[in-house]
Amino acid sequence: MQKQKIATVFGGTGFVGRAIVQRLAKAGYIVRVPTRDLVKAARLRTAGEVGQVVPLFCPITSDAALASAVKNADVVINLIGILYESRAGRFQSIQAELPGRLARAARTAGVLRFIHVSAIGADSNSKAKYARSKAAGERAVRDAFPAATILRPSIIFGPEDNFFNQFARMAAALPFLPLIGGGKTLFQPVYVGDVAAAVLACCERADTQGLTYELGGPEAMSFKQLMQKTLEWSGQKSCLLTVPFPLAKLKASILGLMPTPLLTCDQVELLKTDNIVRDPGDLNGSDVGFLWHLGNKPTAMESIVPEYLSRLRPGGPFTKVA
Repeated sequence: MQKQKIATVFGGTGFVGRAIVQRLAKAGYIVRVPTRDLVKAARLRTAGEVGQVVPLFCPITSDAALASAVKNADVVINLIGILYESRAGRFQSIQAELPGRLARAARTAGVLRFIHVSAIGADSNSKAKYARSKAAGERAVRDAFPAATILRPSIIFGPEDNFFNQFARMAAALPFLPLIGGGKTLFQPVYVGDVAAAVLACCERADTQGLTYELGGPEAMSFKQLMQKTLEWSGQKSCLLTVPFPLAKLKASILGLMPTPLLTCDQVELLKTDNIVRDPGDLNGSDVGFLWHLGNKPTAMESIVPEYLSRLRPGGPFTKVA
């Protein structure tokens, strides 16, 4: 009888992590989910058979705990990331240093596959700390585990996302939605199910080792177009208001002081750069691939997002959108 493979998923309790844990369990893996919150992770047990999904208490500050979490694993997946700093130095510790620590622990334990989920826009020359820390994390992974596979998704959408849901809720509460810099920044949202399928493909396929894949959906849209779609699908009537970058940065300097900031100065910097996959024609001979190279046809937003935003429509989900 063939030994059941073991996958350790760091960040498995998050929106993307839950989809990946479910996909791995369905594929027959025993899935370990290191976490500080065992109560939150307990609901993941239902993603598989009895004993198939195993939450583990694991403080990520402890190298000994990391080593224990990856022991005897066949694959280790890192999804841990933050969108803003709750205190100074968090981007450095969570997104620049932790990936390397996990990759070293995996290599020492003899793990066969290491998959690191980064982000489109990771750039050591960016003015945004978020993008620089993502690039530093990728370098640390490559240094510690050269055969690692790195995935760089654009915005990830799905029923529990923090993008379409957040802006639809804002539209329900506010008379306008802000278009920072005029809303010209391009994004290429990718479905969470496609990201989970990409991770599984990287677990199973030897030809993905040592490569980087950029994950985007079938459509690239400006932020303004995405906000227009959000209003259409959620049935909200907010106006769209252009906010120039300098004014947005001024507002962000205040909003960034909130416990859960609506906008930070670092995010304003990120919005100055498009968040889309690169042109394949510009990458001849490189080690960068794309979602479709992993055998997945990208899922269109139109087939997923309207259904889950319908619950936010005034009058209920069955109300017709004008």
